[in-house]
Amino acid sequence: MRLELGAVVEGKITGITKFGAFVDLGEGKSGLVHISEVSNFFVKEINEHLKEGQTVKVKIIKLNDKGKYELSIKQASEEILPSQKKVQKNDNFSFKPKNQALSFEDMINKFKKSSDEKLSDFKKKTEVRRPRNAYKSNN
Repeated sequence: MRLELGAVVEGKITGITKFGAFVDLGEGKSGLVHISEVSNFFVKEINEHLKEGQTVKVKIIKLNDKGKYELSIKQASEEILPSQKKVQKNDNFSFKPKNQALSFEDMINKFKKSSDEKLSDFKKKTEVRRPRNAYKSNN
């Protein structure tokens, strides 16, 4: 297959760094998948997602001035699996596929719930450390 902009190709990971993974595309060509192009979700440690020697599908997103290919795993998976983006229905029960991102409202609700739980835990811990009457004046 020709290596051209927008093509989805298969390659083998030849090296992993803190900022991304190098992929051998064959034909003596290689490119870099930046850590931000590994997943639709935040990737703190690339080693948790990719391993050296692993075969991956990548999309060629750019050819920079130095003739190096910039690649994306997340964009390749979006192009290959468009049918998984659809919400499937079964007897009035619908669900989102595992790889579909949450809506903004869902993310806000999840954040609010998590924040409320953390704030509640924090208040409990600080009440244990300080007696309730510790700040009352002795008049």
